[in-house]
Formats: sequence, structure tokens, C-alpha cells
Amino acid sequence: MGKFASKKGKEMPAISTASLPDIIFMLLFFFMVVTVLRDAELMVSVNTPSATELTKLEKKSLVNYIYIGRPMKKWQALYGTSPQMQLGDKFASVEEIPLFLENHKITVPENQRPSISSSLKVDGEVTMGIVGDVKLALRKANQLKVNYSAKTRSN
Repeated sequence: MGKFASKKGKEMPAISTASLPDIIFMLLFFFMVVTVLRDAELMVSVNTPSATELTKLEKKSLVNYIYIGRPMKKWQALYGTSPQMQLGDKFASVEEIPLFLENHKITVPENQRPSISSSLKVDGEVTMGIVGDVKLALRKANQLKVNYSAKTRSN
């Protein structure tokens, strides 16, 4: 039988940090890929009314959001204090709704296009005049699936 050397006097080798930058970059790329950025910066103040019978939207990628409310403080000098409509990242008029809907429709696969709906996020203090105009424009653009966003009412 051979004699085995004893390991009592030896120390543990230092941990190699050569692969540490690779791990850091893999984590960085992972978080860059899975992070969802905000769709639009809110330029109008929207305090939605509360309701009791709410249903959650399942496929948010199939929803067009239309915001209606008074412009925020930094936009009031340019647009005034009357209620405005926001489509995406800009203020828009009712005439721009069909183009907005068409631009969203081309980003959706053709088999899912009948499921596209529009969600109106309307401030509770806004009169129904502008909301009626938006609904009429949606109807003319053949967008018949429309819902109103609301927050859950607490008892």
C-alpha cells in the first residue's frame, strides 16, 4: 500500500473572480429584457371614479388607452385648464382617434384583432361632452368594444 500525503498543513486556494464580470453582464441583460417600460407618461390628471362590479382586463396588449382629464400643472400654460384627451404620449383631438386605433391594430397579430378593445380612463370631474365625442369617434372607427376604467370602491 502506498502512503497518502496529509492535507493538514495546506490552505484553501483563493476563489477565482475571473467569471464575475460574465455573471454581472448576464444579470444586466436579463433585467433589461424582462423589464416592462411604461407605455405613456400621463399628461392629464385622471382620478377615476370608484365602482363595485369590476372585471379585470386579461390581455393588456390588446387594449387602447384613452385618457381624458384636465392637463397637469406643467402643461396648463400651453393647453389651458379645459379637459383634454391624451392618446399615447401626446394630447390629441377627436379626429386623431381613427389613426391611433389603426396604428395599434397593425402591431397586433391578425387573429387577435377582433379582440382589441378601448379603455377610457376619464377623470370623475370631466363633463360627458368630450366623452360622448370620443365614443362617437370610436363608433365611427368601428371600435365597438369600449370600457370605462374605475378603481375598486372600499366599504
